[in-house]
Amino acid sequence: MGLPEHHLTTGERVVHSFHPHWKRLVVPFIALVFVIAVSSVAFIYIPTDYEYVRYAWIAVAVVSVVALILWSFIPYLRWKTTSYTLTTHRFNISTGILNKSDDDIPLAKVNSVSSDQTFVERMLGCGTLVVESASDKGEITLRDIPRIQTVRAELFRLVEDASDGEIDGR
Repeated sequence: MGLPEHHLTTGERVVHSFHPHWKRLVVPFIALVFVIAVSSVAFIYIPTDYEYVRYAWIAVAVVSVVALILWSFIPYLRWKTTSYTLTTHRFNISTGILNKSDDDIPLAKVNSVSSDQTFVERMLGCGTLVVESASDKGEITLRDIPRIQTVRAELFRLVEDASDGEIDGR
């Protein structure tokens, strides 16, 4: 997870590396249970003396597998392949299942860091992190950041260290 050692620059170290919050997996898990339950009921209620019972079972199986892939497996892969890495020099956002996309925000270019949490997110300890930078992308909004207050404070501390010239942040 995060940046491999060979992608770090000289003197750069990883401070914090994480995936989006696990709450992103709640709906895919519910979909998994729902598809398994519905397909099980369908298998039970297809009469065995039905002339085309094998075709019906195959149809239920195919629809179930497609639904599981679309509603559970792909969202899980998106969650698993999304990582955020905070180093002493930059904030890296890595996404992608088949094609990989990496965005780096140099800490020296960060103008402001803010967070937003709904009531439920406060109970779960996650939230939305907004990083405003002096780059082409301007403001970047990252949803479902776990331990949002810790990440925000650490990012803010590293930004302050970078603006003071204390690159290592120790």
